Amino acid sequence: MSDTATIEKGKEDLGRPGLEANMITKPETIKSSYRGSDKLKGKIALITGGDSGIGRAVAVHYAREGAHIAITYLNENEDAETTKKMVEEEGVKCLTFSGDLRNHDFSNDLVKKVVDTYGGIDILVNNAATQYTQEDFSEISLDHLKETFDTNIVAMIYLTQQVYPHLKKGSRIINTTSITSYRGNKVLVDYSSTKGAITSFTRALSSQLAEKNILVNGVAPGPIWTPLIPATMDDIEDFGEDTPLGRCGQPSEVAPAYVYLASEDSSYMTGQVMHINGGEIIGG
Repeated sequence: MSDTATIEKGKEDLGRPGLEANMITKPETIKSSYRGSDKLKGKIALITGGDSGIGRAVAVHYAREGAHIAITYLNENEDAETTKKMVEEEGVKCLTFSGDLRNHDFSNDLVKKVVDTYGGIDILVNNAATQYTQEDFSEISLDHLKETFDTNIVAMIYLTQQVYPHLKKGSRIINTTSITSYRGNKVLVDYSSTKGAITSFTRALSSQLAEKNILVNGVAPGPIWTPLIPATMDDIEDFGEDTPLGRCGQPSEVAPAYVYLASEDSSYMTGQVMHINGGEIIGG
């Protein structure tokens, strides 16, 4: 497993939101020691931002647990094809959908295609996100502010609305929030705000859907080595080194939390957020 002692923090031109294929040090998607046990056998999972990073790791872990996968991504075709190959090597099916989740027609269409192909949706993982760093809060542009909120929370709620009619008793909605939802980040004020909204959305929706036994939970990663980091942040030399474990984490270390929340192991858990963050103590 890679850690900060071996990660080369330099980068090639990754573009936005970041191409994993161009990273100097690739994230670890799944540990060689991870053994599936059919926890999700026959389930259908729709994962946004599933082409790389945490989304790819969730897709591959779910596949190893027996789920059929559908992923969405913006335009990172090379990464998406790699994820598709990795998923299919686990002996399950994988659909890929390229498009902008801020386009509601795209969301409607992808949900219809997933349901038409697989016959339903059991697990929705809302993972897609974007961020822009800005040292001076007053200089956050209106365009970037709208893009961040529309991508990170508005599109998430809208897609969940479209998936909801297809969910049934025991289905799962899992939202990716962030440690920034709890402690903020001085150069990610708008991003942190959207992650706070995602945490609140998770808690509020879980209360509404509990009587239907549709479970809604979240995962709040700390500093995880994904394409989004070198693609959007200038100062990454010390990324993750301020955690108690002294390093950033790998997608392979986060994805098992999503497996737990999607499986029967978490059947008495809703409205909760799991903190995978290298030892940070989160209060409140």
